[in-house]
Amino acid sequence: MFGAKRSQGKERPLGPRALRTRRRLLDATAELLRERGLRGVSVVEIARRARTSPASFYQYFGGVEEATLELAEEAAAEMPEIVRLVARPWEGRAGLANARVLVARFLDLWDAHHAALRTRNHAAEEGDQAFRRKTRQALRPLLEALAAKLGAGAAAGSAREAAFHPYAAAAALATVLESAGAHHRELEYFGIDRDALIETSARLLVDTAELSRR
Repeated sequence: MFGAKRSQGKERPLGPRALRTRRRLLDATAELLRERGLRGVSVVEIARRARTSPASFYQYFGGVEEATLELAEEAAAEMPEIVRLVARPWEGRAGLANARVLVARFLDLWDAHHAALRTRNHAAEEGDQAFRRKTRQALRPLLEALAAKLGAGAAAGSAREAAFHPYAAAAALATVLESAGAHHRELEYFGIDRDALIETSARLLVDTAELSRR
């Protein structure tokens, strides 16, 4: 979709200058993805934006696809912090505050990596296998943490409906978080500001956890 994969044998450690060049190329890729979307970015444009050459780009990446996957990997590296927030209690007033922190941190993740995450999800939806794997790998820890939390509540409940499935509920909550992160800026057009979205999403998390305990 974006270009050839990088050739083998280029995994030697990079020096400080090379690391700075590689960082400029990744930052330029993110900027152009944000400005032009999935299909509007070329290696030549990335190299020009990073003040280097296409040949220099190919020293680090096999194409735009590989650079974009690296940006998605950087975003995924922040997921363990969010997963740790899932473990906080969601009961009572303090629990709602914990849920608000979780949602706010998820929105921060999307704000910091919006271009890469949007591109990752769009390419995955179009069937690109590399991006589908990257999406699954990034979201699996969150899904498992949510399912474990809801499953623990379900095990403690005494009158729970048999139809409640912790992993299905976890998938629904993960979808809420992903949608809030991806679209909260656009939702401001409809008068839904960040605070309102955080509050509503946090209450959905808390209410679902409460449902699991019934």
